[in-house]
Amino acid sequence: MILRILFFALFLTSTATFASSATEAALAEDPVAEKRLQKLSEELRCLVCQNQTIADSNAELAQDLRREVRTMIKDGKTDNEIVDFMVTRYGDFVLYRPPVKGITLLLWGGPIALLLIGLFALQRYLRQRAKRVNEAEHQLSTEDTRRAEALFKEISQK
Repeated sequence: MILRILFFALFLTSTATFASSATEAALAEDPVAEKRLQKLSEELRCLVCQNQTIADSNAELAQDLRREVRTMIKDGKTDNEIVDFMVTRYGDFVLYRPPVKGITLLLWGGPIALLLIGLFALQRYLRQRAKRVNEAEHQLSTEDTRRAEALFKEISQK
């Protein structure tokens, strides 16, 4: 029984692999469609990796997205229709270069804001540290204070 289940699972995975490779081979025969796929894949972000396009990523979701784009190209959709579909489904974050608007302002300005906050905090810390070091260097011990007062009295009497 277990052997039958294992054989059936192996059969299902192998047919999915053959179907996927057959679709890729059919699309690879059409250089215009392949070029469109590459162009679109470089515009879409892998939602798992987040710092890679779906063309660069090997994540399963990126493979699914490439497969979806292939299907839409095969169905005759335009590049704008494909991008609009992906944005409708996943939001502006799926675009590798999202448009600058109110919702995506955090994506564009977030890193700059964090950098500025970090620089401000570093500058403030360094100033406070320099102030503490200067104060520590200029403080006299009680013995030094007594000697200084004695010297001052000695000079004043002359």
